[in-house]
Amino acid sequence: MNHADTAFVLLSTALVMVMTPGLAFFYGGMVRVKSALNMLMMSFVSLGIVSVLWVLYGYSLVFGSDTAGLIGGLEHVGLRGVDTGTLAGDAGLPVLAFAVFQLMFAVLTPALISGALADRVKFSAWGVFVALWVTVVYFPVAHWVWAEGGWLYELKVIDFAGGTAVHVNAGVAALAAVLVVGGRIGFRTDEMPPHSLPLVMLGAALLWFGWFGFNAGSQLTADGTAAAMALNTQVATGAAMMGWLAYERLRRGTFSTLGTASGAVAGLVAITPSGAHVNPLGAIVIGLVAGVACSWAVGLKHRLGYDDSLDVVGVHLVGGVVGTLLVGVLATGGLAGPTQLGKQALGVFSVMAYSFAFSWLLARVLDATIGFRAAEDQETAGLDRFFHAETAYGHGTAYDTGTSGSAPASRAHADATVAEPVPPSVRR
Repeated sequence: MNHADTAFVLLSTALVMVMTPGLAFFYGGMVRVKSALNMLMMSFVSLGIVSVLWVLYGYSLVFGSDTAGLIGGLEHVGLRGVDTGTLAGDAGLPVLAFAVFQLMFAVLTPALISGALADRVKFSAWGVFVALWVTVVYFPVAHWVWAEGGWLYELKVIDFAGGTAVHVNAGVAALAAVLVVGGRIGFRTDEMPPHSLPLVMLGAALLWFGWFGFNAGSQLTADGTAAAMALNTQVATGAAMMGWLAYERLRRGTFSTLGTASGAVAGLVAITPSGAHVNPLGAIVIGLVAGVACSWAVGLKHRLGYDDSLDVVGVHLVGGVVGTLLVGVLATGGLAGPTQLGKQALGVFSVMAYSFAFSWLLARVLDATIGFRAAEDQETAGLDRFFHAETAYGHGTAYDTGTSGSAPASRAHADATVAEPVPPSVRR
């Protein structure tokens, strides 16, 4: 056992875990105050659901023995056959360390989708969607990309830390789910500004911090490649932020806080698949292109009419595509060229097609059975009080609306709040 590399991976695991709460703050600050807690919970619940499923069968389906390049076997159900002394190949790394590191990727990916559905879906239905989606979509795609025998792995598609498996996968799934659920009440007619830009900046900072574990940790050993990935992560993110702000200045004449945070995330997304295979100058190019492309792409929802609430499609899908394709152009070591670019394109579009089709199908089935979208009165009044019996600020108790969706925390809480006037921001 290599104790230094084991410590490196475990520390990287902790950094990646912080990304999910960071995402919760990032998304939570961007929604209106009446559904801020719901947005936080849509990310946090993934930590519970996916962690359990990963142990039960997720790890086995991703990294078990290959079947036709499409899915892993079931020999590790319940992590059977994996104990504290089992090492991952010749790396000197315990399989359990590798398993918990990969678990954090599985947790984060469905949480990314939640931002597209902000303010309008049932929390219980969202939990079911997460469980089904990681099973049907994420686990197979992760096997394709990262497991020996997976067809994209054997094709040598470069995806160092998750451009296709995480960001393209989640981004196109978000688009599919939005097309099923529909837009928020008031989309394209009402202003829906972020309720807390400081929370957005805090979330972006936590994501940036955790992304060093996400990217450098994917090397699984503390070596020069991990160091290069860390450096490229930093410079690409900075370049993307500058690119986004420059484009925003030209279009709107401002340098917005929200644009600063979103540009940084776009750079983090784009460098994820490519950072270990480009030099720092290439990382800057990838970041600049991603910043401009993603800033442009977030405006498409208004022109095309799909309500991607928090720009998951514009940032994660577009950023993931940019980073995955540009590695075929900018990779060092003789990898760049038409052949590699073709492989990268095949990887991107095959993941897009599979994820969109099954994500749309899952959303349709849920909507037709248990109902995916919240009721109109719940959406209008805010999801926090209906699904969580709490409010983000103030005394934090439920407002009893008298409808079937309300769930006061207790009779005493209901008595204390039933006469409380609903603030104007909630009435909107």
